[in-house]
Amino acid sequence: MNDHPAPTGATPRPLRHALAERARAVTEARWFALTVFTLILTNAALLGAETYSGLSRDWHHGLRLAEHLCLAAFTVEIALRACAHADRPRDFFRDPWNLFDLAVVACAFLPLVRENTTVLRLLRLARVLRTARFLPQLRIVFVAVARSLPGTVSFLLVGALLLYVYAMVGWVFFGEADPGQFGSLGRAALTLFLLMTLDGLGDAVHAGLEISRWSIVYYASYVLLASFVLVNVLIGVVISSLEEARELEHAHSPAPEAPSAPASEAPAPDPAMDLRTRIAIARRALDDLEALLPPLPPEPAPTPAPDRARL
Repeated sequence: MNDHPAPTGATPRPLRHALAERARAVTEARWFALTVFTLILTNAALLGAETYSGLSRDWHHGLRLAEHLCLAAFTVEIALRACAHADRPRDFFRDPWNLFDLAVVACAFLPLVRENTTVLRLLRLARVLRTARFLPQLRIVFVAVARSLPGTVSFLLVGALLLYVYAMVGWVFFGEADPGQFGSLGRAALTLFLLMTLDGLGDAVHAGLEISRWSIVYYASYVLLASFVLVNVLIGVVISSLEEARELEHAHSPAPEAPSAPASEAPAPDPAMDLRTRIAIARRALDDLEALLPPLPPEPAPTPAPDRARL
């Protein structure tokens, strides 16, 4: 007699997969996002209330208790998000927003940070930036700002070079006549930096015309390059980064399901199909179109011609 082993059932799923599914069901729920968003706004309101000395003195213990409750709630939230990635922990650390949230919450438990009131308040202020996680448009702006940093650094280098050249030229031509504005390289750079915002441009031009008529060329060329050309270049860099951030956001967001085409419609021919398949599709489309058209009325019977012999 042969003993066959009893068939075993399906292999039980690992505990971390079950934990990840349950935690993911909570973190992806709408009520969870609304709750965390409300906590962030509450934390911002508490931080603003501490700036009023009277309110901070009268409600000191209540504000401290509310801060500890907010910190506990944020800790539970980041723990749930980490549990939602229990089956794929690397994906949790690949998301920069998860790293930012983890750093903001974890730093609040460090002894040196908890003892420093200024650093602790800055960390609490950083929690307000977490609203970008729940607002897609704000998240796009943050990503655009981050992606525009390399172009912004290049812009700052070109702007600093332009400012240095024009400051040296201004010191050479206007240093002795106007030492208050161009008496040194630092004063000239500060004057030109303020002129970049077109603040006091009229007074500077009038003062320059009293020194030399050629000063109008100096100020006009500087304003044209610094206030128009460079600023437009910076705007172009930011807009380009904003478009890239919007494309990244659309790429990471789940694509909506395309509606199914009606059965009566013929599928669009694929360019890779051979000629015979395309002809068959065209014939099928013509047959469907002919079936939809109303039938033609019957043609009238031709009248017989008169017999010429009788006539």
